Amino acid sequence: MDATDGEAQLLRALHDQHAQAVWRYVVHLTGDRALAEDIVQETLLRAWRRPSVLDQSESSARAWLLTVARNLVIDGTRTARANHEFTTDELPEPRTTTDASDAILESWIVTDALSHLSFDHRAVLVHAYFAGRTVAEIAELLEIPEGTVKSRLHYGLRALRLALQERGITR
Repeated sequence: MDATDGEAQLLRALHDQHAQAVWRYVVHLTGDRALAEDIVQETLLRAWRRPSVLDQSESSARAWLLTVARNLVIDGTRTARANHEFTTDELPEPRTTTDASDAILESWIVTDALSHLSFDHRAVLVHAYFAGRTVAEIAELLEIPEGTVKSRLHYGLRALRLALQERGITR
């Protein structure tokens, strides 16, 4: 028996003893059967490159294999996340749209939803969000306490959210 026969036997033994357990573990971590097969293959290849790992007890060898598999899953996740992220020194140019129909439609929907609110709730929302006034300014303008303004803003926003949801607008 030459070196390649010994290596082949080592790989078969690795596969027979540990592959199924490592595969189940990786599927548990990722939920992806195909990815699990790739990770098991890479894990067994790394064990094959370090035969000293297999000189340990079977449970120690399996623990090493599971650790390697887990690290491969983590590395793959990090790599995938890094591939989706990029940095730049410049901000992207804002999209310019020549079609204002979306903005007009949204303003109609918001106006309609506001019209279904009580006068008190509508008044504080319009002053706060459309006129940009502070709670103190609204309280002075409407001659009501600041706490009342805050309360009307809170309940007015809840009512507006509900009115928008009834019109099919969700966020």
